[in-house]
Amino acid sequence: MNIQETLTLLNSQASQALMGKLYGAGREEENKARYEAVVKGFEKTFGDRDILLFSSPGRTEISGNHTDHNHGKVLAGSINLDCVGAAARNHSRKVRIISETYHQDFTIDLDELSPSPKMAGTIDLTRGILKGFMEAGYEVGGFDAYLTSNVISAAGVSSSASYEMLLCAMLNTLFNQGKLDTVAYAHVGKYAENHYWNKASGLLDQMACAVGGLITIDFKNPEKPAVEKIDFDFGAVGHSLIIVQTGKGHADLSEDYSAVPSEMKAVAACFGKEVLADVTEEEVIDQIPMLREKAGDRSVLRALHFFEENKRVDSMVAALKENRFQDFLAGITASGNSSWKWLQNCYTNAACQEQGITIALALTELFLAEKKRGACRVHGGGFAGVIMAMLPNDLTEEYIAYIEKAMGKGCAYRMTIRPYGAICCSDYMA
Repeated sequence: MNIQETLTLLNSQASQALMGKLYGAGREEENKARYEAVVKGFEKTFGDRDILLFSSPGRTEISGNHTDHNHGKVLAGSINLDCVGAAARNHSRKVRIISETYHQDFTIDLDELSPSPKMAGTIDLTRGILKGFMEAGYEVGGFDAYLTSNVISAAGVSSSASYEMLLCAMLNTLFNQGKLDTVAYAHVGKYAENHYWNKASGLLDQMACAVGGLITIDFKNPEKPAVEKIDFDFGAVGHSLIIVQTGKGHADLSEDYSAVPSEMKAVAACFGKEVLADVTEEEVIDQIPMLREKAGDRSVLRALHFFEENKRVDSMVAALKENRFQDFLAGITASGNSSWKWLQNCYTNAACQEQGITIALALTELFLAEKKRGACRVHGGGFAGVIMAMLPNDLTEEYIAYIEKAMGKGCAYRMTIRPYGAICCSDYMA
């Protein structure tokens, strides 16, 4: 559809329904305006062309903190913050991307996809996605895209994976007739981060952004992770998911992030295995003296976190399926405690006086102790960024005022779980 036809489509009943599903009732108009701005931005830059609209969400991680890279289990969901884009083929060997949010305008030659020496930033990540498609045998061509995003950057809700999965949806739709599935998307995103960002990430962020909804994933077979959608509405039990931004933190935490999987794998290597999913907790406990000497104490603690977190994911999923919501909340608290004490990803040792996450958690725990309701935990990769709180609706406004007084105005975001992951929105509006 051309520009005018696309703008007309955005005013249709089908568009209104999609906006309600993606962003929640009452937020349709403000988000329709975002899409209209993207369409007009594309037209201003590239002219009146036939375009398609795309959306890819950020993600919330509810349990399974830092387990995916060792082929463990997670409970996660896509959220109502997303990266939105308009795209069209340009019949060249060039990809041009404009990001309204980050004031970026860059062009990539499909015949020159080597990463830069610094292996960082949006351009390298984009090169990695394009190269990942090629390496996997998928079609790639030149296209133009105009993007905007409200996924909080560098904050543990996967703004990078949201962007990666948006590009995957564009490439899949524009050049591959939609034949790729979400697992393929995730592997391309992982390839880009591993080889173009030098970041030892797993598949969690990409899968949660790509699939959509509330899902549990077992990464025992990482080539084909077992994904199950969980039919549960937190609003139906009178609770809200709150994400609190505790400060941007450090510009580069890759070393901290990469140390988590490498230390867990160091424990697995002591048993001749590559990942902890191929070792039992009993084996680890039985060999503690040897493991402390060979892998180190923090590595052992992180391994124990892995095993207990896997069991927690199973119990929390069962609690949701059986409508035992208080047991589910207890699981959130236990998962958060394990991340703080055993996994140790609430602050970086490189700057121990900078502890936004632990300050926010301490304040939230005091609030919850007084109210005797709700739960909280570190959110996402950790070390800097955000925490998550699950609160009864009657406490949310009081909590937001309380935490924003301490951590800054506008730091708290009320989230909903959206049913769709990375999609071509035009298909859902037609």
